[in-house]
Amino acid sequence: MSLTPPRRYWLTGASSGIGASLAEEILKTGAHLAVSSRSTAVLKVLSLRYPGQVLVVPGDLTSSQAVREIGEQIAHEWGSLDTVILNAGTCEYVDVKQFDSSIVEHVVRTNLLASAYCIEAALPLLRKGNAPHLVGVASSVTYLPLPRAEAYGASKAGLRYLFESLRIDLAPEGIEVTVVSPGFVETPLTAKNDFPMPLSWPVAKAARHIFAKLKNRPLEIAFPGLFMAALWPLSKMPNCVKLAIGKRMVRSSPPIRDVP
Repeated sequence: MSLTPPRRYWLTGASSGIGASLAEEILKTGAHLAVSSRSTAVLKVLSLRYPGQVLVVPGDLTSSQAVREIGEQIAHEWGSLDTVILNAGTCEYVDVKQFDSSIVEHVVRTNLLASAYCIEAALPLLRKGNAPHLVGVASSVTYLPLPRAEAYGASKAGLRYLFESLRIDLAPEGIEVTVVSPGFVETPLTAKNDFPMPLSWPVAKAARHIFAKLKNRPLEIAFPGLFMAALWPLSKMPNCVKLAIGKRMVRSSPPIRDVP
C-alpha cells in the first residue's frame, strides 16, 4: 500500500505579513514548503521549527537570474511542485505634486515583473506536479481607482490580468489558477498607511481564510466579505461617480516608499 507523498508548495514573501502566516498554515498540514524572501534569517528559523519540511530558497525576486537559480534549486531538491503561491510584493504611494516615475518602476518590478520571473521558473515544475495550482496575490484596490495608488494599483491590476489570462492558457494542461484579492490586512506593509483601514483583518485570520478557501480552488478569493460587498457595487459605478469618490479621499501627504 503506497502512501500519498506530502504536497509540495513554493511560497514567496514568506518572511512577514500574510506570507509568514500562510507558511504556518501550510506547514501545520505536514506539507513540504519552499520559502522565498529577501530576509533569510526568518526563513531559517522556520526551517528549524519544522525540520524536514522547509526548503529555504531566499533571493531577490526582482532579479530574473536569482529566480532562475531558485527554480533550479527546487528542481534539484524536489523535481516538481504542486502549488505555487506568489505573495511577495510591496506598496508605495505617489505624490502627484512631485510625481516620481522611479516609484512606479520599483513597484511594478516588485509586484508584476518578479511574479512573471517566478511563473517562468514555476511552470516546468508545476507541469510535473500533482493537481497543480498557481496562486497570485493581487488586491481589492484593482476594483476602484484610489488616490496615491497609481503605482500599487497599476502593478496589481497588471498582476490580475496576467493570472486571469494564464488561467485560460493553462486550463488545457490542468493547471488551475486562483487570484487572491485581499482588502485591508494588518501587516508590516499596511502599518505604514496614514489613513483609516475599514474592516481590516488580523493577518492570521486572513491567512487562515485564504488557505481554507484554496482547498476548493476558486477562481478568486476576495475578502473581507463586508468590505467587498461595499466595494464591488462602487466599482460598477460610472467613472464620474468614481472620480467624485476618489476626490473625497485625497489627502495631502508625502509619498510612502518601500524600505528593504
